[in-house]
Amino acid sequence: MSETVIELKGLTKRYGYGDTESFALKDFDLTVKRGEFIMIMGPSGCGKTTLLNIIGLLDRPTYGEYELNGEDVAGISARRQAHLRAKKIGFVFQNFNLIEDISILENVALPLVYIKQPSTIRLKNASNALDRFHLQEKEYYFPGQLSGGQQQRVAIARAIVADPEIILADEPTGNLDSRSSHLVMEELKAIHEEGNTIIMVTHNPTLTVYATRVINMLDGHIDTDIKTVEDHNLPQPVSVKFNKKHKKKRRKH
Repeated sequence: MSETVIELKGLTKRYGYGDTESFALKDFDLTVKRGEFIMIMGPSGCGKTTLLNIIGLLDRPTYGEYELNGEDVAGISARRQAHLRAKKIGFVFQNFNLIEDISILENVALPLVYIKQPSTIRLKNASNALDRFHLQEKEYYFPGQLSGGQQQRVAIARAIVADPEIILADEPTGNLDSRSSHLVMEELKAIHEEGNTIIMVTHNPTLTVYATRVINMLDGHIDTDIKTVEDHNLPQPVSVKFNKKHKKKRRKH
């Protein structure tokens, strides 16, 4: 049986009070196993992005329990949350969120700053991550010099460069054409097959073929939850450590 990596119990996110009170999430329960590829769907305003932000420690619930690898993280300090986020979670956003005035190599290396890797090692690991996506020859380009599909692949390289356990993707194909969307999804599929846990928000039902589990949300709740792969058939983790890859390359010379 696969290990539980995320446990949410009674998670609630409330906005406003009295007559203006509304809930993005209300008494929300979810268990995520290691190696799942979960796609979350639902109409705008149903709580999908709020859920992703709370899982990614970018937002806090009003109340409820959130355990990450068995640690209660709902009420821990902002500093501890930032440390866990840097070590365990990678993000892929619809709008890429690349910094326009630095190279894509420096963009990919950014998560390694937060885990205090030395500059030389950061850049080597970022270069190896870009090589995985066949973008190493463009590492000194700026984001604006790349196509949308290339920018999103850079964003995925940035998400995995620190070797996180969980990838969170918020509409990663939303701004891409069909060919670029296919390439991005194939990259995410390959990452998942290495045993990484992926939670992805999408409006595109055709992408659910990549998922091991499809959750439909409605009004801050889970409306339907369908597993297409049993827990015992989920991929086993294979650590993707780019610094080790680099060392192996050097031994060959």
